[in-house]
Amino acid sequence: MMRPAAFLTLALAATACGQAPAPPPAASAASDTSASTVVLSGFTLIDGNGGAPLPNAALVAQDGRITFVGPASELKAPAGATAQDLSGKFVLPGLIDLHVHVAESDGAVQDPRRTFTRENVQADLRLYANYGVTSVLSMGSDQPLVWDIRDEQHRERPKVARIFTAGRGFTGLEAFPTNQGNIPGIPYEVSDPKQAAGFVDELAAHHPDVVKIWVDDRFGDFAKTKTPINLAAAIIDEAHKLNLKVAAHVFYLEDAKGLAAAGLNAFAHSVRDKPVDDELIGLMKKHGTWQIATLTRDSTPFEFEHPEPFLNDPFFTKAAPPLFLERLKSPEYLKAMVADKHWSQYPGVLENAKRNLKRLVDAGVRYGFGTDAGVPGRVPAYLAHEELLLMRDAGLTPMQIIVAATKSSAEFLGERDLGTIEKGKWADLLVLGADPLADLKNSRKIDAVYVAGNKVN
Repeated sequence: MMRPAAFLTLALAATACGQAPAPPPAASAASDTSASTVVLSGFTLIDGNGGAPLPNAALVAQDGRITFVGPASELKAPAGATAQDLSGKFVLPGLIDLHVHVAESDGAVQDPRRTFTRENVQADLRLYANYGVTSVLSMGSDQPLVWDIRDEQHRERPKVARIFTAGRGFTGLEAFPTNQGNIPGIPYEVSDPKQAAGFVDELAAHHPDVVKIWVDDRFGDFAKTKTPINLAAAIIDEAHKLNLKVAAHVFYLEDAKGLAAAGLNAFAHSVRDKPVDDELIGLMKKHGTWQIATLTRDSTPFEFEHPEPFLNDPFFTKAAPPLFLERLKSPEYLKAMVADKHWSQYPGVLENAKRNLKRLVDAGVRYGFGTDAGVPGRVPAYLAHEELLLMRDAGLTPMQIIVAATKSSAEFLGERDLGTIEKGKWADLLVLGADPLADLKNSRKIDAVYVAGNKVN
């Protein structure tokens, strides 16, 4: 088996644009672009606010921030700057994925204690950027190194995707996902409210961007150890005292009701056991609980039954870890997939998730964008583009989806300088060769990506 660094190097040997990326930048490599200017013109602007696109638009970014955006007829490029003509292109904010697991696996086995290295994290963040995902929230499986990497980005203008993190998540004693085959030894395992509050205080010293709780028994496999509501409520209460948001992995409707009533800030997955009801909707709206749907979490357990379309799709194979690609070619792996005792349940779970997302959106519940990418079988960066299509299949419009993946996700993070293309904000940009509002599959037609005005290689 290849070492994690080796597999990630191979995975990135061909990027979304079909070119080998430059070596990872050093921690202080932003100085050479500190005075750079980006001037773009002639494109159609989809600014992330949900309004009508602006044709023949222009944009200027200096030192990574937007100093002008509007009609090209009003463009006054800085002295000496040359505008890049993007006629026929479409520019929108970079996508923000609110649920990933950075460097958690080697494509075959989950073990962030082994794979969460600086090299692997940087490789994942470059991969996300290449696919137009300019910010990610890593949800509960990170190693202590993440605080250094995140804080270094805050001092620089990053050239890869921005990382936000929950650090270590929380679960019950010997509960999912601390079981063998998932991530034993990573989450805090809590057994009483006082202990739970103490662990939150310990985590808070690192200023996490969100606190993550797992409340699930994996189809009843861990029913005896699932995080009880009194412990989840203790975590939520202590986090809120420290001005920290809390997101929870959920599956069951009744768990969702208890968590929303306790003031949870977001569901990191959909309710999937049954339809959401008026009681849950009322609780979510009363307490401001967001929905992060992660529909790809529920499509990937069964969609690889016929792997040929994926194996013949360069957009997939350039993102997928080599070890996972090898698995998809193995008859034994495919047989084991179908032999999963929960195999027959997966399609229904996805349909429940889609219907519930649509009902929550129609009811006025706030919602963001996520994938749960990074564990074996959930290909980083690629899944963001799959999630766009699944949200469309759930009944959302392309504009609703784009706003969710940009402006709304930035608002959930509390990041006022991200999510829309407006004067004063960071120039995190996704340039497409075709209109995503006409067909969301056009999100794959990536012409260029910018993070803080730095063009991604």
